[in-house]
Amino acid sequence: MVRLSARYLMAFQRNQDAANFVFEGKKIIGVALNYMCAVKAKNVPVPQVPIVFLKPTTSYLREGCPIILPKVFTKVAYEVELGVVIGSRCKNVSKAQAMQHVGGYCLALDLTAQCNLAAARATGGSWTLGKGFDTSTPVSRLIPFDAVNDPHTLPLWLKVNGELKQSGCTADLVFKVPDIIAYVSKYMTLEPNDLILTGTPNGSDAFKAGDVIECGLADLATMKFNVCAE
Repeated sequence: MVRLSARYLMAFQRNQDAANFVFEGKKIIGVALNYMCAVKAKNVPVPQVPIVFLKPTTSYLREGCPIILPKVFTKVAYEVELGVVIGSRCKNVSKAQAMQHVGGYCLALDLTAQCNLAAARATGGSWTLGKGFDTSTPVSRLIPFDAVNDPHTLPLWLKVNGELKQSGCTADLVFKVPDIIAYVSKYMTLEPNDLILTGTPNGSDAFKAGDVIECGLADLATMKFNVCAE
């Protein structure tokens, strides 16, 4: 009789619970300006706390379906990111305990209507429309928790029409995964299948209908999407 270790069983349960995060998750939490390379390129102060925003789960998109650019926007940009899928409910969790609540990871895009966000920033308005439109959160399949030894050593990249546009590494994160989980859980309960988008490296820029976007995360996941106009 084969006896499975407690660690293996815990990892298996995490992966099973988080596998359907696209369909069962209740919220998507984004973190802005979270790569040092982006902070330096924009010549802005390093954030003292995570800059957090929410996206609706109706923004999810799986590979095989096109990115659709809403006709109300004139400038939408790509942002390649590491996604962290919550595996168990947590509230007021410490940094030391935060990783116990991670169910897995994914490769993600946080598509952003820069035209809308520029106006929102100028007037103190909400980022919701510019971040939460349909198809604005393309994601890969779940990457099992135990497939990633350290989520802070992962290279990620993005190409548009075969040309490299973004290249970075999660080692450059301003706030690491436990920092983000601990901070957000002080304000809201994190539930199984919630997704945290950890930020994007420098190089985010606009794309258009007819483009083809490809991206990857280490040797763990790649995605490819055609882009269409609404």
